Amino acid sequence: SVIQIGKGAFNECSSLKNIVIPSTITSFRDFLFNGCSSLAQIQIPSSVTEIGSYVFTLCSKLSEITIPSSVTIIKDSLFSGCLSLEKININSSITRICSYAFYQCSSLKNFEISSTTTTIGDFAFSKCSSLVEISIPSSVTETGISIFEDCSSLKKVEIPSSILRIENSFFENCTSLSRIEIPSSVKTIGDQSFQNCSLLEEITIPSSVTTIGKKAFCGCYSLKKVSLSSSLVSIAAYCFYDCDKLEDVEFPDSLTAIGKFAFFKCASIKNITIPSSVSFIGENAFKYCSSLTQISIPSFLNPGNIGIGPNADIIFN
Repeated sequence: SVIQIGKGAFNECSSLKNIVIPSTITSFRDFLFNGCSSLAQIQIPSSVTEIGSYVFTLCSKLSEITIPSSVTIIKDSLFSGCLSLEKININSSITRICSYAFYQCSSLKNFEISSTTTTIGDFAFSKCSSLVEISIPSSVTETGISIFEDCSSLKKVEIPSSILRIENSFFENCTSLSRIEIPSSVKTIGDQSFQNCSLLEEITIPSSVTTIGKKAFCGCYSLKKVSLSSSLVSIAAYCFYDCDKLEDVEFPDSLTAIGKFAFFKCASIKNITIPSSVSFIGENAFKYCSSLTQISIPSFLNPGNIGIGPNADIIFN
C-alpha cells in the first residue's frame, strides 16, 4: 500500500476531479495538488498530521474541505486562490495560520479562528472579498501585515487585548468596515492600516498608542470624528489625507510632530489648536483644509510652509 506521495505529485493536473487518499498517508507534501483547477472535493484522512505549503493553491473549484484534528499548522499559501472555497471545517488545535494561507479565497464568508492559534501570518485572509465577520481570539499574540487587506465585505472584527500593534495595511481597503474598537493594549498603529476604509465614521485611539503610521487613515472619506490618544507622540505623513468629512481633531499635549500632508484636503475642519509640545509640522500638513477659519500654533513655529489657507486666522500661542 502507498505510504508516501512525493512533493508536487499532482502539480497542475488541471483535469483531476476526484481522488481517494488512503489512511496510510501521514503527510501532504508541498505543491501536492497545486493548480488542480478541476478538483472539486477531497477527503483528508485522519492519519495526516502535516499539510505542506501550496498544497491546494489555485484549486479554483474546491468548495468545501475538512482539516483533521491531527493537523496543527495551516502553512503558507495552503488555500491561496481557491476562488470557490466557501466552507472550511477546521479543528480546534490549530496553532499557526501562516502567510497567504487563505489569500484570495473570494467565496469564503465565515471563518472561526481556533482558540489555540497564536500566530496569523502576512496576507493570511487578504482578498477574501466575501468575508463579513471575524473574531481574533485572545490566544493570538503575533500578527503579520495586510492580514485583512482588500476584504471588501468585512463589517465586523473583534481584536483582543493580546494584540500590541495594528500592523501595516492590516485593514487597508476594507470598504465595508464602519466601526472598530482598538483595544487599550495597542501601542502602535502601522502604515496604511486603515487606508481607504471609506465607511469608517468614527475612531477612538486608546491612550496606549504613541505613534500613528503613514497613511494610516488616508482616504477614510466618511470619517467624521477622531479621538486621539493622550499619549500620542507623532502623527506620520499623509495620516488623515483626504478625510474630507473630518470635523474635529483635538491634539494631546504629548504630541511632538505632525508629518507632511497629514491633514491635507480635510475640507471640513474649522478650528485647530496645536499644543506647545509640537516642535515639527511637515510641509502642507493642513493644505486645502478649505473650511479652516482659525489655527493656533506655538510662536516658535513658522506657519509659512504648512499650507494654511488665506481664510484662516493664525493665532500664536
